[in-house]
Amino acid sequence: MDMGAVKYKEGDDGFNTVNEAISMYVSQDLPDASVASAQFFKNKMLVVKTIRKGLPFAIFSLIKKITPFSDEDWANYLNLSTKTLQRYKNEKDFLFKPIHTEKILELTEVTNMGVSVFDDLESFHDWLNTASLALGNHKPGELLQDSYGKELVLAELNRIEHGIFA
Repeated sequence: MDMGAVKYKEGDDGFNTVNEAISMYVSQDLPDASVASAQFFKNKMLVVKTIRKGLPFAIFSLIKKITPFSDEDWANYLNLSTKTLQRYKNEKDFLFKPIHTEKILELTEVTNMGVSVFDDLESFHDWLNTASLALGNHKPGELLQDSYGKELVLAELNRIEHGIFA
């Protein structure tokens, strides 16, 4: 996973920008949703509606900027080639399929929690790439490819947040 120029800044973590962008996108077709941007990920029904609608590449680009994942990582997690991701980027008004949208939003939630637990993106990135005894000596980043692995990673982040170490 390549960190590139991504840096987490206290008070300006980028998650608000993503929340606002998703909220604006969803509210275009769901005016009854009354979305408070900071609350998007807490409103599971809104997340479901967003998944079913599909996520525009423009919002995915914002998400990529606040996560520690490289283009290769994203391609792997989405089960796509990097060439396909590049093609999607060049398509006007491209929308990800629901299955890809769900994975993108899941990884955004994992990143949000990871940055919250570790206080910065770089420390979270380091943790993702370090084998964890609690995760069967797997690197947490390797487990993010499927939903069950993601749940294991979130559970471990939750234990770390509460000072419970295996």
